[in-house]
Amino acid sequence: MSFTEPAARQSSADFRWPQDKDEPWLARAATLDGDVPQYFLVSARCGCFMQAARSLNVRSTLLRKQLAQLEQQLQCALFSFQGSALSLTREGQQLQAQLIALAHERKLPVIEQPLIKLAVAESILHDILGRDLIALLRRNASVRLEIIALDSELALRAVSADIVLWLAHGDTPHPGPTFTTSEPQRLAQLEYQPHIAKRYSRVTARPESPDDLADFMLVQWQHDRQIDSFRPWNELVEQRLAGVVQMQSYELMLEMIRCSACIGLLPMYMSRFDRGLVALPGLFEEAMRLQAWLAVNSESQEVGEVQTLVELIQRTFSERQEWFQ
Repeated sequence: MSFTEPAARQSSADFRWPQDKDEPWLARAATLDGDVPQYFLVSARCGCFMQAARSLNVRSTLLRKQLAQLEQQLQCALFSFQGSALSLTREGQQLQAQLIALAHERKLPVIEQPLIKLAVAESILHDILGRDLIALLRRNASVRLEIIALDSELALRAVSADIVLWLAHGDTPHPGPTFTTSEPQRLAQLEYQPHIAKRYSRVTARPESPDDLADFMLVQWQHDRQIDSFRPWNELVEQRLAGVVQMQSYELMLEMIRCSACIGLLPMYMSRFDRGLVALPGLFEEAMRLQAWLAVNSESQEVGEVQTLVELIQRTFSERQEWFQ
């Protein structure tokens, strides 16, 4: 995976060359070599230099330089801007048709990208890793990535992936993936506390003991019922005869806490992720915590794209170390 960079939009005034009425330049299309024909065709198809660079996994500056050299070589303008929209000139349309015809004749193969499978605990995917993954995909539009959200221990044991990022209680990575992996790396320890939205709770009226929760609705993510570390919270929820909602969706549980005056169990870092949420410490004497573990499939650990993704995950957790303290 290569990383692209933004480039300023270039105006049509930068692409002005003398026009040759006989258009002998068109015959040169068959002699173009290297990646230039593909750079031109992808740019023409996308109608955006930045998107074309993402699709090709090249820097936009390199793409623009190659296209400028192509116009210099052919002595004609191929692109023009109409307002903010990039379009082909008449010569650009002719070159596009010629190159497409040549591509059909040559039957140029599509370069297949390796499929990378990332299995990650659903809460980590949503709260910690999601933004950096989106940023990676913005820069690299041709990658083949399958993201598998792990929402249960059963899903973790059944999954087959190149990279696995999961949560486990205790000091060991078990239970973990069932296939052979590299030595699991512990990325962080996550502490959990009940949380409530600030707008629904005045500081002087916030609950300070489990009995104080009687006047609040509780919301529980169903996945948390399986976790031994959450026994104090789970027992409280199970004892409820009213005022409790159980959710299959992690995101919907978060919305219930944000918007419905519910109290739910969340990692302590949530007040950094969402400033509108506040933890309620001291309700339970017993600590509730999980460990975040990372492992790589032994058969995939030498693949360059896998190594790049592993480095992104490690960097993301390193940059957020203060979240877990």
